Amino acid sequence: MKIIDFIVQNVLTQAAVTISLIAFLGLILQKKSIGQVLSGTFKTLLGFEVLSAGSSIIQASLAYFAIIFKHGFHTKGLIPSIEAINGQAMNQLGLGNQIALTLLGIFIVNILIARFTKWKYVFLTGQALLWMATMCTIGGHFAGFNGITNILVGSVVGGTFATAMPAIAQPIVRKITGNDSIALGHFCTIGYMVEAGAAWLFGERGEKKHSVEEIKLPKSMEFLQDTYLSVMVVMVPLYLITAAFAGPKWAGQGAGDVNYMVYAFLQSIQFVVGVYVLLAGVRLLLGEIVPAFRGIAMKLVPDSIPALDCPVLFPYSPNAVIVGFITTTIGTVIGMFFFPILGLAVILPGMVTNFFAGGTAGIFGNAVGGRRGAIIGGVVHGLFITLLPALLVGVLASMGFADSTATDVDTISACLFYAWIIGPIMKAI
Repeated sequence: MKIIDFIVQNVLTQAAVTISLIAFLGLILQKKSIGQVLSGTFKTLLGFEVLSAGSSIIQASLAYFAIIFKHGFHTKGLIPSIEAINGQAMNQLGLGNQIALTLLGIFIVNILIARFTKWKYVFLTGQALLWMATMCTIGGHFAGFNGITNILVGSVVGGTFATAMPAIAQPIVRKITGNDSIALGHFCTIGYMVEAGAAWLFGERGEKKHSVEEIKLPKSMEFLQDTYLSVMVVMVPLYLITAAFAGPKWAGQGAGDVNYMVYAFLQSIQFVVGVYVLLAGVRLLLGEIVPAFRGIAMKLVPDSIPALDCPVLFPYSPNAVIVGFITTTIGTVIGMFFFPILGLAVILPGMVTNFFAGGTAGIFGNAVGGRRGAIIGGVVHGLFITLLPALLVGVLASMGFADSTATDVDTISACLFYAWIIGPIMKAI
């Protein structure tokens, strides 16, 4: 048990370690030299850590933005947090061991499905697997499963999600990347497919289809073709306007002696810095993990495809990332005011989710329906990722989780599957 706990806590939940070990194994299986093995392993580790550093910078900047947005526009409601749900499940319900073993089980089931079926996707986003294990364990616990039964059912449900979601998204991922070298391992995939569906319905097709990346600018505006400058041009006004509404009390938190508007400006620049670092990490990671993974594919899981976290798609369509972020945010703001009319909880826009999930959704919308698809699809996506957390509030409340909800729509869907389908079946039996 101690060995399993060690593996779960120190390997499977540490994505950098997991991916580096996979790269190491892949290079060994390809019989590379010691120098090539060490180089590929450490470059993979470095690439992931650089990616994570970029994500952390972005999250810190967006945390500030979330505060000024809330107080600038006087919004009150629930902030989705899977971390809080996980903590309560482990500390108050005593489900820590079951969550850990379910996480391990999900990984094993995913490998088995990839090995013996045509779905060759190996889900490598460790943190996402942890959140899926959490929601499956909670859902199973309140559906009436206990101990090993809960672990086994959760492993099958979570492992199926871990395999099915990359498979469902792959046709569009293939269109984005041009090949099947990578897949998408992020439990917001149902939301991405909702955006893709909206983009197909309302977007551009055929000769009328124009990518966000093909926007032609006058010479005086050609500097905006630089990804980072275009991000800056969008984010700086967004931060400054929001800070102006929030005022010095909230916008100046943490600013010290610096003027609050100047501080807001610097926070917006930090966001751009985060994007720069993140994309650099993505390029370094992909340059190493894909060739290394081929070694595992040849030996353990023939023709397997690594399913990686959503930022791996950002370099393929950087403008669509920004469009997706903005339009998803618009959709979440609309949902924040609209869904309470229907008797649902007020869900505050989660800026981190809006950027990462919204940006990825924007890439999907652009790939399917061009510029119009990315814009309209983004708003629909924002509404969808507000609706599901709002629906989850009531379900979690019935389980004893007061004023709680989650973000990633696939994990929410798994929990709703337990609450709406498995639970009633268990009670009927």
